[in-house]
Amino acid sequence: MNLQDSVAFVTGANRGIGKAYVEALVQAGARRIYAAARSLDSLNDVVAIAPDRIVAIALDVTDASQVQAAAAAAPDVTLLINNAGVLGAGGLFTDRSVETAQWEMTTNYFGTLAMIRAFAPILKQNGGGAIANMLSIASVVNVPVFSSYSASKAALYSLTQGARAELTQQGTLVVGAFPGPVDTAMAEAVPLDKAAPIEVAKAVLEAIAQGAEEVYPDPVSQHVFANLKTPLKEAEKQFAGMLPQ
Repeated sequence: MNLQDSVAFVTGANRGIGKAYVEALVQAGARRIYAAARSLDSLNDVVAIAPDRIVAIALDVTDASQVQAAAAAAPDVTLLINNAGVLGAGGLFTDRSVETAQWEMTTNYFGTLAMIRAFAPILKQNGGGAIANMLSIASVVNVPVFSSYSASKAALYSLTQGARAELTQQGTLVVGAFPGPVDTAMAEAVPLDKAAPIEVAKAVLEAIAQGAEEVYPDPVSQHVFANLKTPLKEAEKQFAGMLPQ
């Protein structure tokens, strides 16, 4: 996909990796970038990066009416970046672990599903385009203390594979990004080396430009997937071939 003159929609764009995506898209020459977050005020600094190209959108991905309104406001999108996500902590046996798991699943899985369903017809109308889902190394291995977050990302990984299989006929590239810890507020308590958000964003955009279906954008991710990615990809292709024509 050619990022020059593309029209991108980024969820969770007000900080961290989302803001870095906006910066990287500006540098890549995107014609228009819809930057979405729950609060418009939180996007002021993001819009200031390139006011002539960045459009702020109020969006809670768990609100069906807001998702539909966002799609109606952005009919020219060629690239959807599903970055919005939440992270709880405390393991599976705290007093509120079930509520935490529901919150994570509602945002990380169902919110992304709603965005894909709303924007897939727009991408088809605009020539196919691409979708990038922010997954995690926790999509394939459970991280204790963040157990239910890991489960939500595992569900999102499966969703990404399913969307890829179903959208291939309309020419939509579906990319899964699997970063390790990234230097954001969300990963503040993670005791591992962390990648810079801008480096993750640039690596994912490069994968999109090259037509790659997966990207491992940092050393931790590359180490985790070194012996996993080939058999995982082979199994995915085998099952994708079972899709009814």
